[in-house]
Amino acid sequence: MIGYIMVGTNDLTRSLAFYDPILEAMGLEQCWRDDLSASWGKRNDETIPRFFTGYPFDGKAACVGNGGMTAFQLKNAATIDRLYDLAMQNGGSDEGKPGFRPQYGEGFYGAYVRDPDGNKIAFVCFDVRIAG
Repeated sequence: MIGYIMVGTNDLTRSLAFYDPILEAMGLEQCWRDDLSASWGKRNDETIPRFFTGYPFDGKAACVGNGGMTAFQLKNAATIDRLYDLAMQNGGSDEGKPGFRPQYGEGFYGAYVRDPDGNKIAFVCFDVRIAG
């Protein structure tokens, strides 16, 4: 259903320094890069949605929408902990430390960060095995 997601940046170099280690740790590879944007996904699998960061097409400054968030669904809490740490090490800011959030469903484990441009990113999984 989703083809790709794009988050805007005002500094592509800084955005790449943030997203490269996180998305590579998720098993994604950089599929596209030019002077304006970059994407990650699986080069030979178009069924996996791509994640882009880049300068806005209209030439105006990138800005964050209130309530917008990109969530990456992962396999387990340990991966989320690792990605959260990578985000903090690469210029991200905390929006919610890794932990269980039972209000979102049994076994829901998540962490919330903002990238250097203020875009909100979530790392989530439903890991009932460790919730109980």
